[in-house]
Amino acid sequence: MLRPKSLKRGHRIGVVSPSYWLEKKSLGNAVTGFQKKGYEVQLGDSVYLKDGPFAGTPQQRANDINQMFSDPNIDAIFCARGGYGANRVLPLLDYDLIQSKPKIFMGYSDVTAFLTSITQKTGLVTFHGPMLSTFKNKLVPYNLDTLVNVLSGKEDIRIVEPNELKSTILKSGKAIGPLWGGNMCLLGNQLGTKNQLNTDGVILFIEDVDESLYAFDRMLFHMKAAGMFENIRGLIVGELTEMKDQAIPFGKTTDEIILDICGDLNIPIVTNFPCGHGNYQATLPISLPVELRADKNFVELFFLKSPVRKGD
Repeated sequence: MLRPKSLKRGHRIGVVSPSYWLEKKSLGNAVTGFQKKGYEVQLGDSVYLKDGPFAGTPQQRANDINQMFSDPNIDAIFCARGGYGANRVLPLLDYDLIQSKPKIFMGYSDVTAFLTSITQKTGLVTFHGPMLSTFKNKLVPYNLDTLVNVLSGKEDIRIVEPNELKSTILKSGKAIGPLWGGNMCLLGNQLGTKNQLNTDGVILFIEDVDESLYAFDRMLFHMKAAGMFENIRGLIVGELTEMKDQAIPFGKTTDEIILDICGDLNIPIVTNFPCGHGNYQATLPISLPVELRADKNFVELFFLKSPVRKGD
């Protein structure tokens, strides 16, 4: 496991748009918010590019990521937003460069493809967490506080839900293992490719947005049929926002679908956890050893070691 150096106030955050571009006003609001919190912000070339909905061509977006890793003045790399198009960029990344100059790299949604690919190919701990689009309107205290605590290397990190969001325990228990996961659609699309996620012995987290209930059922069943759940030690499902039904009701809630497909697994299963496209987005380190505790109506994710190096 290759850990990046910690992020401190006064450090410089490099911003890239590896998939879709973000509107200038939203981008400006988020940049200003981070600057007010004491961070320097440097926008990458891809942030200003437009190729249809994409922030430039796949090569331009890859060049921007590679440049941010090579630039000694950049301490961490945050993605502006997700969208679509990450898979076309993956073959163009310089993984040897990334491994030789490890830095915090963070995002979610379509960025799942970058997180799992980079970490599997280089060993670098990446971070599933807020993007600039998360803060385009305001800095949600829970999201920012968790981000700062995790990326600064605070001791004894425990991820728990905010008061405004209640997680649901479908199957109670405790589990220890490396934390992997991300967006369901992206994880499913990588099945059968060189970037397929190895889930043996992991605590897996998944999330998605704007899906029909039948499509959620289909993706979850496909993941199980492909063997993704065979050897996992725990399953965390984030906020499933903007889920839709059809004219003929599907007849099951998302929790009921999860129990129908995964209820035979002898592992803790938690839903409505603060990760994904909802209002509350915890910063989760990919590949970090964690302990999932789900018992007595209380859920927490305890980090067994720091995801970052301190003192650099």
